[in-house]
Amino acid sequence: MASPAAALPPARRDFYWLRSFIAGGVAGCCAKTTTAPLDRVKILLQAHNHHYKHLGVFSTLCAVPKKEGYLGLYKGNGAMMIRIFPYGAIQFMAFDQYKKVIKKQLGISGHVHRLMAGSMAGITAVICTYPLDMVRVRLAFQVKGEHRYMGIIHAFKMIYTKEGGFRGFYRGLMPTVVGMAPYAGFSFFTFGTLKSIGLAQAPNLLGRPSLDNPDVLVLKTHVNLLCGGIAGAIAQTISYPLDVTRRRMQLGAVLPDSEKCLTMVQTLKYVYQQHGIRRGLYRGLSLNYIRCIPSQAVAFTTYELMKQFLHLN
Repeated sequence: MASPAAALPPARRDFYWLRSFIAGGVAGCCAKTTTAPLDRVKILLQAHNHHYKHLGVFSTLCAVPKKEGYLGLYKGNGAMMIRIFPYGAIQFMAFDQYKKVIKKQLGISGHVHRLMAGSMAGITAVICTYPLDMVRVRLAFQVKGEHRYMGIIHAFKMIYTKEGGFRGFYRGLMPTVVGMAPYAGFSFFTFGTLKSIGLAQAPNLLGRPSLDNPDVLVLKTHVNLLCGGIAGAIAQTISYPLDVTRRRMQLGAVLPDSEKCLTMVQTLKYVYQQHGIRRGLYRGLSLNYIRCIPSQAVAFTTYELMKQFLHLN
């Protein structure tokens, strides 16, 4: 089976991989910018920042601007954008390629290959961009007046010199990889399945011809948003405890109880024993629903639109 690029006319094969990379990167940036304030609050709540640990989601959203100004809601977002462009680009591009390889080499098709390809794409993107995520989390956890890191470059230097060199940048990688497999897998699986069923069962109601290729049917924008939101909600519910574990391990040295959160299993046990399920392993989940539903909706919708704009269909 030929790759998508090989199936195109020569004029449209030019820079196919670059255009695919850009489409995924733009999709990721648009999605994360939409929900940046909620990401900041989630990190503060997950790791029980002492300034906000007694507050809930919405009270924290109100408290951060009062204490740190409205730009405080976007603290760490610069590092996020530097990370999320390659992350989104690698994830979406890798998903398309893994899906083709799994179907061709393993003979697995239907809905299962979406689940496998999504998991593999998520893991690939995480490993490639993890140090940037580490720095972003450290910056987002800081509170005005108590800055340990002066910026992205300073944070990189401090982590490298104080926390064991390059190994310091990959603290918490294991729960991230373990959590990303079901998250990305079920996210791509749910969206792809809803898309294929929708176009098969109600093409005139839910679909329209692609802008760059009238022979290809794509979902209407509002349907894309709905499918992406559902995909994000399901994926987050399954993987959230591992996301909490990852954040606490990433924050490591800046938390007073860091010596109790050195491994994934230790951290899971500690959070459960100290805070339970609802206030520990699932703390901030309501915020994550509010955050991940529009985020995934925007990500999938933007990627589908960018594919048309960059003639990838």
